[in-house]
Amino acid sequence: MDESVLNCEHGLGVSLRDATGDQCPPTLASALNYAVFPGGARVRPQLCLAVALANGNPEPGLASAAAVAVELLHCASLVHDDLPCFDDATTRRGKASLHAKFGERIAVLTGDALIVAAFQHMARAANTVSDPTRLASVMGIVSAGVGAPMGICAGQAWECESRVDVSLYHRAKTGALFVAATCAGAAAAGVPTPGWVELGNSIGEAYQVADDIQDAIADPDSIGKPTGIDIALDRPSAVRELGIDGAVKRLEACITRGLDSIPACRGRSQLHAVVQKHSNRFFPKGIKRSAA
Repeated sequence: MDESVLNCEHGLGVSLRDATGDQCPPTLASALNYAVFPGGARVRPQLCLAVALANGNPEPGLASAAAVAVELLHCASLVHDDLPCFDDATTRRGKASLHAKFGERIAVLTGDALIVAAFQHMARAANTVSDPTRLASVMGIVSAGVGAPMGICAGQAWECESRVDVSLYHRAKTGALFVAATCAGAAAAGVPTPGWVELGNSIGEAYQVADDIQDAIADPDSIGKPTGIDIALDRPSAVRELGIDGAVKRLEACITRGLDSIPACRGRSQLHAVVQKHSNRFFPKGIKRSAA
């Protein structure tokens, strides 16, 4: 599977140009671009596109729109996560967090605008989709990954509770958008989505467990954001629940479960390779996988 076809940068650029037109307040326009570019690993949109490609990708415009929307929603969640009322993080991706650079009011509005931009971008795909029911299905899937009861908003809300099931918290806070990515890719390709939930859940949980490990042991300069946040905010994490060794074992188990869950499809082996490659990058520096 050629990774060049998994790139969503062009679509993100188109969406941001639409959102930051001449009538947009200049500071908000600058903040929107700052929040999205340069991006991180773009794992979620690549996963969405990879699933669509593994299933033939008969609606490439819709698959691309879904991938862009998922990434815009992820960027919005990072802006909101970093706010003083949540993580109060002053750095992100090796630069000042958005609220640290533009102020809290613009940061709130930037996150909100990115959420809207995600759905606007998908709506524009209506002109390219041969089967409108697929667009409706994709929009419903992505919406579920963002809101309540099990989307990323609900995941963030678990941090406001006194008692938390860490696995449930991880599935909502991080896994939900990964599920949206895998299932939106499947829906765009016109194949049943239930079989793709476990891949999203497992890889999403693996991603969050890896983040918990990084928060506990990584050097802030090497990962481009503050560490020690989970303990400082008394936040649930795999490391606090299981210890480092236990968290690493859970990380490995999640990756294995996700790879094994990939449904039969024409591009299964190529998709397996893409997921394996990204999953191997989850392991923080200094920690090796004990099993292939």
